[in-house]
Amino acid sequence: MAKGVFIVGTDTDVGKSVVTAGLIHVLRSNGYNATYFKAALSGAIEVGNELIPGDTKLAFEVSNLEEIYENITPYVYKNAVSPHLAAKLENKPIQIDIIKEKYEYLKGKYDYIIAEGSGGIVCPLIDDERGVYTLENLIKDLNMSVIIVARAGVGTINHTVLTVKYIEALGINIKGIIINNYIENLACNDNIQMIEKLTKVPIIGKFKHIENLKDNMVQAIRSYVEKDLSVHTIEECLDQL
Repeated sequence: MAKGVFIVGTDTDVGKSVVTAGLIHVLRSNGYNATYFKAALSGAIEVGNELIPGDTKLAFEVSNLEEIYENITPYVYKNAVSPHLAAKLENKPIQIDIIKEKYEYLKGKYDYIIAEGSGGIVCPLIDDERGVYTLENLIKDLNMSVIIVARAGVGTINHTVLTVKYIEALGINIKGIIINNYIENLACNDNIQMIEKLTKVPIIGKFKHIENLKDNMVQAIRSYVEKDLSVHTIEECLDQL
C-alpha cells in the first residue's frame, strides 16, 4: 500500500513547488520509491506546440524523477489563472474521474506520493452546473492528510492561522507546517512562535530564503532541504492511502 501527503499553501506563490520538489528529493535520494502528483496546473510554459507544466518539471529535475507528464499532472493550462477559469477559457474541463485514475496508477507504481495543490485550500478546480469543486474536495476524495506551506514574513500569522482553522473544521488531518523563505531575524522567529502558539500545529521545517534562486535552482533546493528536513521527519507525515 502506498503512503502519501498533500502539500497545501496558505496562498498562491507561497513556495509549495519548491518545498514539494525538495521533499521528493529527500525521499528519492534515500532510496524511497516516491513520486510527485499535481492534479491541475495553470500558467504552463509554452514550448513550440507543447505546454510544459513548470512545477512538475521542477519536481522532476530536483528529484531525478522520470515519468510521463500526463500521468503526474493530467490537466495543464496555459492561462495563469485559477484552474476552473483556465479550463473554461481553454475549453478543457476537469474530470475528477481522470484525476482519480491517474492517482490510482501512481499508487500502483510508487510507494510514496507527495501531492501538490493549486493555490490555497479553497482554490476552485471545477465550476459548472453541478456546483463548485475545490481543492478541499479533492483532498477529501483522495483521503490524504496535509502539510501546510506558509511564508515567514509579514501577514503570515493571519494567513496561516486561518488556513489551519479552516482545514481543521473540514476534518482534514494536518501533519505540520513548513515555513518557506525563512530569514533568521526577530520578526520571522516571532511569527513562527506565534503560529505554533495559536494553532498548536508543529513547525516541521524552516526553508531558508535562497538568494538568486533562479541561478542554480535545482542544486539550491536540494542543498537547503537536506540541511533542514530529515527523511524520518517526512516519513512521519505520510499516511496509508
